Amino acid sequence: MSGQKVLAVSGVKNSGKTTLIEALIPALGRRGVSVATVKHDGHRFEADRPGTDSCRHLAAGAMGSAVFDGEKFQLVKFAPVSEQELIALFSEADLILLEGFKASAWPKIELVRSAVSQRPVCEGVSLLALVTDVVGLSAEVPVFDLNDVEKLSDFLLAWMDEA
Repeated sequence: MSGQKVLAVSGVKNSGKTTLIEALIPALGRRGVSVATVKHDGHRFEADRPGTDSCRHLAAGAMGSAVFDGEKFQLVKFAPVSEQELIALFSEADLILLEGFKASAWPKIELVRSAVSQRPVCEGVSLLALVTDVVGLSAEVPVFDLNDVEKLSDFLLAWMDEA
């Protein structure tokens, strides 16, 4: 692999992006790829669990709060942030998977699941592949079966080696 790669896992709402990412992480890990994720939430989300000390600090007016132990940390900071700034926090990862970002210029794979969509919504040169359960879906990019995460992982590993 030549340097860190960033890939968006895109698709319409409820297409199964999170489920696909959950399957890709261990499949890529078995191939020696360390993966981090960044998810954009288009709505306000709860940054901490109610009742925790850090949540109480934030409720009292702190502009941010961090919790850590010897193995991990959690940071909540009220400030604008871009995906590039978040990606920089994971410099040791081989691959950053962005969940969503369908209108971005990031290289992407798109999930097209028959229960919610019948055709891709991502266009342009940034689309690397489709992942689908729609029978007979044709495209100008490789098409992978929704349930064949191993074949998709092989494709992504080859892409990481080429890019």
